[in-house]
Amino acid sequence: MKHMLTALTASAAVALVMSGSANAQEWYPYSVEVWDPPFDMASPRTSVDYTPLDAAAEKWDICVSFPHMKDAYWLGVNYGVTEEAKRLGVTANVIEAGGYTELNSQISQIEDCVSAGADAVIIGAISFDGLNNVVAELAGKDIPVIDVINGMSSDQLSAKSLVSFGEMGAKAGEFLAAEHPAGGEAAKVAWFPGPAGAGWVEAGNTGFQGAIEGSAIELVDTKYGDTGKEAQAKLVEDTLEAYPDLDYIVGTAVTAEAAVPILRARGLTDQIKIVSYYYTPGVDQGISRGQILAAPTDSTVVQGRIAVDQAVRILEGKDYLKHVGPALYVVTQENHGDFDPSSTLAPDGFRPVFSVE
Repeated sequence: MKHMLTALTASAAVALVMSGSANAQEWYPYSVEVWDPPFDMASPRTSVDYTPLDAAAEKWDICVSFPHMKDAYWLGVNYGVTEEAKRLGVTANVIEAGGYTELNSQISQIEDCVSAGADAVIIGAISFDGLNNVVAELAGKDIPVIDVINGMSSDQLSAKSLVSFGEMGAKAGEFLAAEHPAGGEAAKVAWFPGPAGAGWVEAGNTGFQGAIEGSAIELVDTKYGDTGKEAQAKLVEDTLEAYPDLDYIVGTAVTAEAAVPILRARGLTDQIKIVSYYYTPGVDQGISRGQILAAPTDSTVVQGRIAVDQAVRILEGKDYLKHVGPALYVVTQENHGDFDPSSTLAPDGFRPVFSVE
């Protein structure tokens, strides 16, 4: 993999991530982890320095399918994908299904996108298993499919640009377990992992619950739901009614963002603390203002950029990494000043881009 990868020591990898090298002009090199064998989160990993192509050799047409654009997390992915398409000089058409209940819409949108002439497809999947048939159809047509962010179970994918959401959930759980170790002060936690059935949610749930096992954390309830702010706010309200002695709300970034004003309105800000298990602008603001304790970052923008680079490399028959994701770390109120958000968040004022010509 000439000119592409340079091995990093673990300490250098962490330093690179913490320094934030993902500005809009030159986001690379960027510290990532590579799974080998690919497509198995249990596989051994190595840390490498990811450098994308300078430009595409042809103006490829890339279809990008997202579950929705309801929250700023996917806005970050949108920014990464479309900016990298511009930098490489390829066409990108971005479609969004409307929510995690809209699997059939995502499938039909992808099929329409391919019928319109897409050379490759990048999918942020609504369902871990539910898109396997369409992935198989595309593989049969020699159309590369890149799995970005959420995860799919198909063995016919061309590449994955994603992290372990199991580890994202685990990092949130480890943060709490460190605050409340076995034998320490007990704490009651309500957990909001996201929409049931989504691959990233099931992984995050497993990771979180595993990380708090044996600690002084008491998990009083687990509530699944769509990541629209209204849906998560309703879940938070219902939980507060059921558990007035709650100590923590932990869950999606949308849950964390929704919980801040609800707790303030109820006068519970000092009693109940908030932790998110992924990162958005609202979470970033909450941490900086002391309203949210912590959240791991998965460098969302970079994941989108890498997916586009993978697609172009595959189309051009060049060396590529089949399974890669940015190194994870937890942003807290204490280290927030060292965090460069350009790897993770779209710039202020950025609006969704659905077409790059």
